[in-house]
Amino acid sequence: SKEKIWRCVLLMKTFTYTAKDMTGANINGKMQCEDYNDFLFKIHEKGLLCTSHKELDIKESNTMHKFKTKELAFCCRQLSAMMSSGLTLVKALEILFREQEKEAAKQVWREIYEDVQKGQSFSESLMAQKGAFPTFLVSMVNAGESSGSLDVVMNRMSDHYAKENKMNNKIKGQMTYPIILAVISILMVFGMVTFILPIFAKMFDMDKLPALTKTLLGFVNWTKKYWYIFIGIIVAIVAGIIYLFKIPEYRAKWDRFKIKAPAGIGKLVVKIYTGRFSRTLSSLYSSGIPMVECLERSSAVLGNSYISKCFETVIDEVKQGESLSVAIQRTDIFDSMFCSIIYVGEESGSLDDILVKTSDYYEDEADSAIQKLVTFIEPCIIVFMGAAVCFILASIMPAMYSMFNQIK
Repeated sequence: SKEKIWRCVLLMKTFTYTAKDMTGANINGKMQCEDYNDFLFKIHEKGLLCTSHKELDIKESNTMHKFKTKELAFCCRQLSAMMSSGLTLVKALEILFREQEKEAAKQVWREIYEDVQKGQSFSESLMAQKGAFPTFLVSMVNAGESSGSLDVVMNRMSDHYAKENKMNNKIKGQMTYPIILAVISILMVFGMVTFILPIFAKMFDMDKLPALTKTLLGFVNWTKKYWYIFIGIIVAIVAGIIYLFKIPEYRAKWDRFKIKAPAGIGKLVVKIYTGRFSRTLSSLYSSGIPMVECLERSSAVLGNSYISKCFETVIDEVKQGESLSVAIQRTDIFDSMFCSIIYVGEESGSLDDILVKTSDYYEDEADSAIQKLVTFIEPCIIVFMGAAVCFILASIMPAMYSMFNQIK
C-alpha cells in the first residue's frame, strides 16, 4: 500500500560519499539506500568508484537544506510552467536542479531528479528528503499525481507559498519599527543605569539617599560585580520558558490564551488563523484530497496545539457524518460568519469555490489584523520606556532635591 511505501522511505538510511567518475574527477554526494549493499550497488550503477563514505544517523540526515516559502514559491512556479509547456517531469526536475544557486538546494533537487528518473514517484522523492519540504506540499503533490493534474497543483502551490511569503514579509516589515523601538528603549535604560546613575551617586552621601535610590544603586553595583550571575539568571529564565513551551500541557494553555486574549487581541489573532486555515483548506480540497485529510493538514499548518486538539474532535464528528460547518462552530474558535460561509458551500455543493473566495477575504482581514496588532504593540513599548525612565528619575530626583536643600 501507499502507506507502507512511505514508511519504507522514512526508514531508508542516508549515506554521504566521495567518489571518482570515469574521468577521475572527485564527486561528493548524498544518497538514500536500504542498506550498505544497496549503497554499493547504486554507486556502481552510476559508474562511480567510491573512495570514502559515511552513514548518517537520523539527526545528521535531517540537517539538510530546508526550503523557505520564497524558494518553494519559485520552484513550484518553475515546475508548473515547464510541465504546462509540455516538458516531462524528469526533464523539468533536471532543469530545476541546475538552476539552483545554493549548493545545498541543488543537491536536494539533484537527488529528487535521480529518484524520479529511476521510477520513484515525485511525492515519495520529496518525502525522502526529510525536513526539506513541508508535509503540506508532499500531500498536494501526491494528490496531483493521483488526479493527473500535477501541473495545476504546482501552480496552486506556487500561489499558496507566494501568499504565505507575502504575509510573512508583511509581519516582519510591520514588526521592524516596534522591535527597533524596544531595543532602543532597553539600551537607553541600560545606559542610564550603568553610566549616568553612578555619576550622580558619587555626588551624594550614600547614608542620606532615599531608600529607592539606594536599592537601585545597590542593584547596579551588584550587577557590575556579579555580572556572570545576572547573565546566568537571564539565560535560566529564557531556557525555562523554552522548556515550558515544549511541555504539551503548558504549550496548549499558551496557544489557547493567544486566541482568547482580552482587549480584542484574541480576535485579531483568530482572523490571522482564519485566513491561513481557509487558504490551506481551499488548496487541499480543490485538489481532490478527502475532507478528513484536508482538516488534519489545515489545522496542523496553523502551528497552534490548542486548535489542533480541538480539530481532533472536529475530524471525529465529520467521520461520523456531521456537517463541517456545525463541527467547526462547536469549537468556538472561528467567527460565526466563517462557519456560515462553509454551511452555504456545503448546501450549494460548491464548497471548493466558496473556500477560494473566503480565503481571499480573510487574507485581507488578516493583513488588517496584523496592522492593528502592530499599532497596539507600539504604544505598549512607549509606555514601558516611559515607565522605566520615570522609575530612574524617581530614584535620582529626591537625592538631587536633598542636595540642593543642603546647599541652601
